[in-house]
Amino acid sequence: MLLFSLDSDDTFAQGLAASLGVTLAPHEYRRFEDGEHKLRPLLDPRGGDAFVVHSLHGDAQDSPHDKLCQLLMFIATLREHGAARVTAVVPYLAYARKDRQTKPFDPVSLRYVAQLFEAVGTTQLIVLEAHNVAAFQNAFRCPTMHLEAHQAFNAMAVELAGDARLAVASPDPGGVKRAQLWRESLETTLLRPVGFAMVDKRRSAGIVSSENLVAGEVDGMRILLLDDLIASGETMRRAALALRQSGAREVVACVAHGLFTGSAAQVLADDSIARIIITDSVPPFRLPLACAARRKLSIASAVPLFAQAIKASLGAWSD
Repeated sequence: MLLFSLDSDDTFAQGLAASLGVTLAPHEYRRFEDGEHKLRPLLDPRGGDAFVVHSLHGDAQDSPHDKLCQLLMFIATLREHGAARVTAVVPYLAYARKDRQTKPFDPVSLRYVAQLFEAVGTTQLIVLEAHNVAAFQNAFRCPTMHLEAHQAFNAMAVELAGDARLAVASPDPGGVKRAQLWRESLETTLLRPVGFAMVDKRRSAGIVSSENLVAGEVDGMRILLLDDLIASGETMRRAALALRQSGAREVVACVAHGLFTGSAAQVLADDSIARIIITDSVPPFRLPLACAARRKLSIASAVPLFAQAIKASLGAWSD
């Protein structure tokens, strides 16, 4: 197999390579003065299985659009030169949040992104915690593997649980299934009951509103507040405040993708959130090292989940 990384910070990919017992395959990257890019593999991909790691979050150097274009063109290049199969390994998938029409003439951006991956000959896509699993799976015609972030958080389950009464909560109605799946997994891991709760939230035209309504028993409990991503942090803060007002002893935010945009550092410093746990799908580069939110932050690696998925793919193709 060939494992490529297109990320400028390839810490995640290096960990994945070590877990798989391979070295990252070399490639040439050139950025032209007008902003165009050129990516070229430096090993012959003919007849092989290629895996390309690229997390599609924006950073100081590239936008999500830049990274998406880089990934698509590199996949097309590998197929052009005879790779038997090319898998896109995408810890964070851009545009996954826009998966349905909510206003007249709305785009369905997730489906359009899926069509782009299919057009360049992508064999398979592996992602971590898409915004809406059903929408993600229905958008793609090529095979996909959806990895659940709570499997990464499970490694910290014993520490998180301690001797406290425990519940998993969703910060909005859309994340109920995600939270229920983790609650069931934790009950198996901890061999004791784990509660469930949901916080009301509505969003229209980018404006979030709620009445701090909490469904479920949370009084005196440690709450694991699970979501797919943190952007501004306002959803998590609102949910944490509602849970604390309903009697929760402590709220731990557990989130797959830490984007930390805008004023997230200030918002997440709120005392209603005791800890923040994210995966390494997106480096937390937007949180200043000295800020209060950064001091609350812990990272649960998703590398083992991706390594297991890649091994399963290779095993199935070789059978």
